[in-house]
Amino acid sequence: MSSYNSVFLRTLDERGFIKQVTHGEELDSYCGETPVAYVGYDATADSLHVGSLVGIMGLRHFQKAGGKPIVLIGGGTTKVGDPTDKEKSRPILTEDQIASNAKGIMKAFEPFLTFGDGPTDAIMVNNADWLDKLGYIEFLRDIGKYFTINTMVKQDTVARRLKAEQPYTFLEFNYLLLQSYDFLELSRRQNCQLQMGGSDQWGNIVGGADLIHKADGGQGFGLTWPLITTASGGKMGKTADGAVWLNADRKSPYDYWQFWRNTEDADVGRFLKLFTELPLDEIARLEALEGADINQAKIALANAATTMMHGAKAAQEAEGAASKAFTGGGVSADLPTFEISKADNPDGATTTALLRAAELAKSNGEARRKMAEGAVRVNDDKIGEDQVHAWTDILADVDAFKVQIGKKRIALVKPV
Repeated sequence: MSSYNSVFLRTLDERGFIKQVTHGEELDSYCGETPVAYVGYDATADSLHVGSLVGIMGLRHFQKAGGKPIVLIGGGTTKVGDPTDKEKSRPILTEDQIASNAKGIMKAFEPFLTFGDGPTDAIMVNNADWLDKLGYIEFLRDIGKYFTINTMVKQDTVARRLKAEQPYTFLEFNYLLLQSYDFLELSRRQNCQLQMGGSDQWGNIVGGADLIHKADGGQGFGLTWPLITTASGGKMGKTADGAVWLNADRKSPYDYWQFWRNTEDADVGRFLKLFTELPLDEIARLEALEGADINQAKIALANAATTMMHGAKAAQEAEGAASKAFTGGGVSADLPTFEISKADNPDGATTTALLRAAELAKSNGEARRKMAEGAVRVNDDKIGEDQVHAWTDILADVDAFKVQIGKKRIALVKPV
């Protein structure tokens, strides 16, 4: 049982979201009123990936519990680059790149939050709206005076870089001040008293809460969630194929479904709590399944997560395509589909070319290694070494080759 009284904190506590909080009792009381909270996202790519889903789900639970969520897009802070937990400086992006990325990542929130003008409707803000207008001397006088170098160098990232004698630029050193100023600005503009984020942001969040107290005599709270890793120690959202993006134009609904379906056994219960809204008693039933039955829990996870992101129809189609392709040995047009040029390959496509076209192998060498391992199938036939597949060998019902590596990675390659 959770020790919190507010619906929001009790929900997060029971589902494993909470790593740290400031002023627990006061925060619990605040969350029982009409709270306002924000999470910030820098525009470092044109889509968020599933590693960002903990924060998005946190905002969703906050809204459902009666709070007003703020999504902060870091159009200003991205120009500096968050150094937190980074061993070297981030690449500096142009303003056009940042604007394009910001436009892309905004799409990720629409399935999860209700935006509008109501008291609990979510809003989206861009910190470039105030950071770009700051005068340097004014900022140093009004904000910089509240921060001591003594405290700043004790932050984990700074201390680690200095100890390793790695460069830590003055540009990066300012990031703490800018993120703290965001909290102060939202406190003033939106009466926002809660900032949430991953546990690596704890120092920045506390810095903002302290700034609100010192500059305005106000109250700011902080809440962090654990940084999610898989049971085998991998980083959440990273796979052999790269990042698992939230935008459908970067990761198809089928691939998204398949990512969740391939969850490690030891992670199923935890991920059901974090990334779905299934009731806790149902989750307890699913995570108690053993042996082959654990696949039922993985399918439930994949269906719930994909439904939330892409809709129930997409989830049903993905499950059907996977069942047909993997269980029945058949094929479905709903599988991820790629193209290969007949003009460039007049006599047919090599196995290597098909694997690379389907993005199942990053190089010819990797493709050949997978064949030697017995992991490659084309049209359900095991392929042990590179060969040419004639265009007349495509599967008529989908007008494409069915290409597969192992038991979990499968795609269609259509000649054009």
